[in-house]
Order: sequence, then C-alpha cells, then structure tokens
Amino acid sequence: MLTGLLAADPTRFVEVAGRRLSHPDLLAAATAVADDLVDHSRVALLATPTLETVVAVTGALLAGVEVVPVPPDSGAAELRHMLADSAPEAWLGESPHETGDEQSLPRVRVDVAARADVQLDPVDDEATAFVMYTSGTTGLPKGVLQSRRAVMAGLDALVDAWAWTADDVLAHGLPLFHVHGLILGTLGPLRVGGSLVHTGRGTPEAYAAAARAGATLFFAVPTIWSRVADSPDDAKALRDARLLVSGSAALPVPVFDRLAELTGHEVAERYGMSESLITVATRADGVRQAGWVGVPVAGVEVRLRDDSGAEVPRDGESVGRLEVRGATLFSGYLNRPDATAETWTDDGWFVTGDVAVMAPDGRIRIVGRESVDLIKSAGYRIGAAEIESTLLGHPAVAEVAVVGAPDADLGQRVVAYVVAGGSATPDEALARELVDHVGAELSLHKRPREVRFVDDLPRNEMGKVQKQRLLDD
Repeated sequence: MLTGLLAADPTRFVEVAGRRLSHPDLLAAATAVADDLVDHSRVALLATPTLETVVAVTGALLAGVEVVPVPPDSGAAELRHMLADSAPEAWLGESPHETGDEQSLPRVRVDVAARADVQLDPVDDEATAFVMYTSGTTGLPKGVLQSRRAVMAGLDALVDAWAWTADDVLAHGLPLFHVHGLILGTLGPLRVGGSLVHTGRGTPEAYAAAARAGATLFFAVPTIWSRVADSPDDAKALRDARLLVSGSAALPVPVFDRLAELTGHEVAERYGMSESLITVATRADGVRQAGWVGVPVAGVEVRLRDDSGAEVPRDGESVGRLEVRGATLFSGYLNRPDATAETWTDDGWFVTGDVAVMAPDGRIRIVGRESVDLIKSAGYRIGAAEIESTLLGHPAVAEVAVVGAPDADLGQRVVAYVVAGGSATPDEALARELVDHVGAELSLHKRPREVRFVDDLPRNEMGKVQKQRLLDD
C-alpha cells in the first residue's frame, strides 16, 4: 500500500507543522509502532494534525491493523457512539481528555523518535484499512469500511489523473480524519513516494510559505481557497505550483476566477465521499471550469438516473441521481447490513445520494445532496448549486445557500439564504435585485421565491454548508 515510502528515499520527507521526518526515519518509526500492534486488530486514533498521527496511521497500515480516525473535536455523545460501535482494542497514541468509557481503553504509545528494523508481513488487500465515520445530516454517524484495495485503487487513479509523481511536494492544511486530508493528503505522497508538507492550519500565509519552500501540489477546500483569493500577495506565491486542487464542496465562480488571475492556475475540482473515495476528478491535462468536478477516474463508472430509474440525458442541464461503481467503493457500513443494502441498486450500482448533471463530453457538475439540493417546485427539478453559483456572481453576495422549503402550492419553493458582502445593505430592495439577477441569468422558474439575509451560514469542519439546519430552523 505504501509503495513509495518503502523505497526509503532519504531526500523525501513528511513535515507537519514544522516537524519533519525523512522517509527512512518515518518508515523506521512506523515499524516500531507496527511491532507494538502485534495481536491488535482495530485501534482508535485521535487524528490531530501532528507528526504522531502520520506515524501512527503508517504503523497501523504496515501491521494490517484497522484504524478508526476520531475527530479531535468530537462531542461526548458522538465519541461514545463511535467507540461503542467500532469497539477498538486500544487508543493508538493520545486519547481524548474526556471522562467515560474512552479512558478504560489501553494506549499504544507512538514515539516519532523510535526506530525499528523494517520486516513486513504480507497483508490481504481485501482487509479493512479504515473505519471512517460519516458526518451524515440525520441519525448517528455510520462507520464506513474502507478496504486496502479500495484505498490503493483510489490513490492510483489520482496519480494518473493529476500526473502525480515522486518529485511532487504536496502541501495542505486539512484535517486528518477525513478522506481529503488523511487518505489523499497523507497516504497519497506515501503511495507515490513524494513529500508532504502539512501546514498545521490552512491559512493563506501558510500556503504561501509552503509554495516558497518548493511545494508543487496544493489541496484545499473552498473556504481556504476563498481566503487565499482574498490575500493577493500570498496567492501570487503559488504561481510556481504545478496544480491546485479543490474539493469537499463546489468552488464559487468568483473565487475560481480570482485565483486564476492571481496564481495563473485554474483550480482542478474533484468529487468523492467516504463510501466511494474520489470517483470523479478534473485531470491535470483536462478542461477546468468552476463548479465542474471532471470525469470518472480510472476504474470507475458513473451514471445519472431520474426518479423512475431511467437514464438522464448528458446535455449539461438535466438533473439526475448520481450512481457509481468501481474499485474505489467501500465494503459496507459497520454493523449496518440494512443501511448497506439500501445504498445499492439491484444491478450493482452505489447510490451516492447526490444529484448532478453531465455534459456531452462526460464532465460532471454536482448539484448537491438529493435530500436538500434537488428542489422539486411546480413540476420542475431545480439544482440548488446552479442558483448559488449565479448569486455568487452578484457583487452584493458574499455567501449563499439555496434550499427548497415546503410549500402547499408549489411542493417546494426556492429560498436563498444570503450573507451580504461589502457595503451592501441587506434590505427588500437588494432582495428584489437578487431575484431579478437570477431571473435574467437562468430560467424564470429558478428564481428564488424568497431571499433571507443572515450573518453567516452553518458549516461543518470541512466548510460544507449544513443546509438541513437551515431547513430545521
């Protein structure tokens, strides 16, 4: 799995918040962890953005031990659920400073200064590598079982899509308990044999410093890219980079355009989820367009279906349910055979729960979650993302989220939650102006029936807007 790391090239390294290990030292430290994991099968890991986390994950993978990444900011109830559901045998490294059952687990020490001789036993590729808990909008998080095979297939597909080589230095400041930061952002360099600079925090200053130090490849979420775009001097430092990648949510058109102006790079977007890893990506040599996430990666197929299961036209406009199949898919939900079965079609496709449109050339634009981003109003199927992108093109709009609110007459009505930008006055006149703006740019039935001004939008730790909270309020 960690093919590139096993080459032990002393010129390659992993750096987290200023602390660095060469590949040979990382491999030796991780082997010491692997030696201490004999007779373990599953461990919990408090996935802080530290060098200890990288050494711990690497050691567990070398040992063939399943890892349950635990977000450092987990609430007490969420933490109890993850531990009870996954039943780890120990904490790998630091444990949370909480009271309760988590303190009854033994700890396996992680020492970045330890060294052991590398002697690796083979591990079945079908074995589970991670139990990664989803942050669903309803119910308790589900444990997604990700096999070693799926992780390797996903990384190799991105190596192909992004022309990723051992000469690349990846920089990012993403959390290490999600697919984006942990699997792509940590295991990716170790798979390909390149270097990693985790900046600790995803700030424009940190990204600029990494660029000046030679980073060639950058990962970020739209929130980070927006901040980079608002810091011209830091953004310009990225001009010598090879590729900028954005994920976890759609990149607003103004941010895409501003980054292209400042950095000389059009950002490559991609799409994935815990259950499927990255299934669609804009290729390094492909067409880049704000809001479009690219084409299926190697080994993955996608299709769009309507409510009756019929194929949706690939016309760049028609909205359909996104379904995928291929080597990157998960093995199921831990302890949830019912939920696992519900996510698959009779002919073997995984139902993502997302809705999208597909262009004639196969490129995909994600509309959003079927539950909150597909608005069915007066017989029309409307994608919230298209309206959001249009509103973000208005100078008075800093942030926006569009939802479908229940309506006795229409079924659902289009409602836009807007954070006003600059010196704009959030009043009825501006609301009418925004409605007219959408009507002029898009079909009339896509105009918001209501504009609600808010101070901010509820977001999760990855910067995604939590629309269900808007609907619940």
